[in-house]
Amino acid sequence: MPALDLHRGEQGSRAAPSVVALITAGLLAVLAALCNACSSVLQRRAARSVSPDLGLRLGLIWALIGDPLWRWGIVALIGGFAFQAAALSRGGIALVQPALVIELPFTMIIMSRAFGIFLDKRSWLAIGALSAGLTMFLAAAVPGPGRWSPDMLAWIVAAVVTLATIAVLVAVGALTSGPMRSATLGVAAGIGFAFTATLIKKCTTLLAEDPGALPTSWPLYAMVAAGLGSLFLLQNALHSGSLVVAQPALTISDPIAGILYGAMMFGEPIRTGPWLVFEVAGAGLLVYGVVVLARSPLIEAPSVPPSARK
Repeated sequence: MPALDLHRGEQGSRAAPSVVALITAGLLAVLAALCNACSSVLQRRAARSVSPDLGLRLGLIWALIGDPLWRWGIVALIGGFAFQAAALSRGGIALVQPALVIELPFTMIIMSRAFGIFLDKRSWLAIGALSAGLTMFLAAAVPGPGRWSPDMLAWIVAAVVTLATIAVLVAVGALTSGPMRSATLGVAAGIGFAFTATLIKKCTTLLAEDPGALPTSWPLYAMVAAGLGSLFLLQNALHSGSLVVAQPALTISDPIAGILYGAMMFGEPIRTGPWLVFEVAGAGLLVYGVVVLARSPLIEAPSVPPSARK
């Protein structure tokens, strides 16, 4: 596609990763999702106990730092970051980011075990639909390896578009409250984490090519800044309203943005033609599973009432 030529830096053919490399990337992404799920459970409990007056303020982070649950959540988040970086060093963004959607079923299972609650049939059906949708989408799309590396112009354009989009979403969130604020900040956080993944991908490439150059390279510090900014948006999304709204916004926007970044910046191809039918069907099952799980009282409530026990 001619429109993509502007994003090409290092061009030319790249050796396709082996099946083992792709499977390894998928397994590492699953481990990253598991760590993120643990982090999410801990951070949710902490965020819901903070005063609503701290929304969209740095004081929110300061208040959360004092909570041991939140600090353990950050430890788990760092573990997820490490596994995600390892996955991105072996597979493309369009493969790894969608695989992270499995975080939501992990979150549900961890919360049910933590509170001694049995998930109902509807929740298990949603978990099955989400898992089947993810499998169907990835099997149909078969995200390939990047065909080029973005040059500086591509990074500048991507950063400007990303920051502008997030700024609009944050502005809408600041002018609203409740579900609208939670949804817009959730989408903003998802986009931010997807862009952070592109920077992780760049850093893993630099690390493989010249480890000594990484500490003095701009992608490393841009990655840290993007990750911290996305984390701040995430805390505000969880703090602003019901998780019924925040969770789908976050969980769905991250893989969609990741696929777009992978295709436009790195030239990661996905299959089109008749395969689009299966990709759309898989995406539909993903959305269904996310929405149903997010509506579960288990994930919505900061604590689980005795009446919820089976």
